[in-house]
Amino acid sequence: MFFCLKGDNFDGNQFINEALEKGARYVITEERRNEKREEVIVVDEVLKTLQQLARFHREQLKIPIIGITGTNGKTTTKELIASVLSKKYKTAYTKGNLNNHIGVPLTLLSIKKEDEIAVIEMGANHPGEIAELCEIAQPNYGLITNIGKAHLEGFGNIDHIIETKTALYRAAQVLFVNEEDDVLRSYALTLSHSCSLNFYGNNPHVSGHILEMNPYLVIHLFNKRLQTQLTGNYNLPNILAAAAIGHYFNVSTEAICEAIVEYAPQNQRSQIIKNKKNIIIADYYNANPTSVKAALENFLQIEAPHKLAILGDMLELGESSLFEHQTIIDFCESNHIETCFIGEIFYSLKNKRFQFFLDVQACNNYIKNSKFSSSFNTCHKIYDRLKNPPAMPENTLILIKGSRGIHLEDIEI
Repeated sequence: MFFCLKGDNFDGNQFINEALEKGARYVITEERRNEKREEVIVVDEVLKTLQQLARFHREQLKIPIIGITGTNGKTTTKELIASVLSKKYKTAYTKGNLNNHIGVPLTLLSIKKEDEIAVIEMGANHPGEIAELCEIAQPNYGLITNIGKAHLEGFGNIDHIIETKTALYRAAQVLFVNEEDDVLRSYALTLSHSCSLNFYGNNPHVSGHILEMNPYLVIHLFNKRLQTQLTGNYNLPNILAAAAIGHYFNVSTEAICEAIVEYAPQNQRSQIIKNKKNIIIADYYNANPTSVKAALENFLQIEAPHKLAILGDMLELGESSLFEHQTIIDFCESNHIETCFIGEIFYSLKNKRFQFFLDVQACNNYIKNSKFSSSFNTCHKIYDRLKNPPAMPENTLILIKGSRGIHLEDIEI
């Protein structure tokens, strides 16, 4: 079935004939000019029809539906959970980032009769959106990774974010809760009379701690030492969430550990890339004040002889944008992190302590002709002295973090 969805920059109605030629059984459209064709079904609202069909399909399913939301880490957590559950069950789960009012229905409709369990990621950028998605997906299990500052332009303030995200808790019957997250624990406890609560993070069933960051995360879990392919201490709760859900659904501890060790991020989230010259922490799928600070705090803890952070603008922050960007600049300065800042917002706050660039191309031009030192305090003196600086950095641990709109994937380093 081909749904003729419309957006600011596209109109599915332009592809009706092409869709039918490529094998679509039916086309769903709002335009009546094609309604005499047997393959065309005319409806009042295509998007609403897609959502209603997805909900109808979900109502026929008798399998566990696990809903996941949160400010940071929800995609990585979703993939870790799917990896763990796939050790025992035929598992359907959100592919990529299809987590909005279109993606959630598409994910639900992709669930086949042979699937035994499903993991549905839900994202939100405005108040009430998670409740709307829960109406469609009707999750009977729920997990919120965390709640932080993101999409403030759409939400307005953190209270609206909390109210929106916790709609998942109110919709599900069984909750998985990070016991070490004060906000989530407190809110979940208010629902204990109507929900079953399963805590992880600091309890006898599912707990763990970090052994090393080199920069890969090495953890202790189920009395085992696990070498993961993830970076970032902020990923420990995500791993524990997957372990908790696996434990609840009777996946063996051996299989859980195996799945966690095998999981390798491929989506520019906590992904480590080693090239001929440097080790890169590629974490630039998205960014907000909470995730950027967490990435920098983790970066500080990793031992490396030479380190460089490349940070891009954090978008969709509304009125708090300048304040939040200045806070990140101040954090880098107070912790002596050698940093390049990219984007119009950071550039508007430029100072003499760091390098600021309007876009990625300007940064690339600079990198090709500059000397990066291992010492924050000496690098500016070197910049002042050298008339013919050597080429780009070598043997350096580089953190790249920013919003997708800055296109940090084009950094040449």
